[in-house]
Amino acid sequence: MSAFYCEVTWFRCGEGGYGGGACGNCHSDRFQHAWPNASYNCWLITRPDICGRSVSRRGCGFAHKTTSRCHGRSVTTRIADCGPRTRSFCGERACCNGRCARDRMMDLTRAPFSRLHSLSIGKFPGRISLP
Repeated sequence: MSAFYCEVTWFRCGEGGYGGGACGNCHSDRFQHAWPNASYNCWLITRPDICGRSVSRRGCGFAHKTTSRCHGRSVTTRIADCGPRTRSFCGERACCNGRCARDRMMDLTRAPFSRLHSLSIGKFPGRISLP
């Protein structure tokens, strides 16, 4: 997998009525993420190809490194859910210090997102790579 740039967001899972995600073990307090090609059924929901994006199929537990383009800090997380629904956000951009990224491709759980940014920022431009 080549590193790529995308918009990074956060989501809740495994607490307060939120389910355990597609992998069954998702929890907002763990260093986890949702991946748009975690399975064929996931791909049918997220469809990043509609936005001109292609990502490898990676299953539950696979690790990715997310680096903020705002300050260069990074976190390593593991796939625990399917998402985000990239096709609904084609062309959406997040920018920071003149560095931008487009299309929602990475959803971090609350714990890793808040390690990089305040949850209130909602999204940031990121670089996704293997750890």
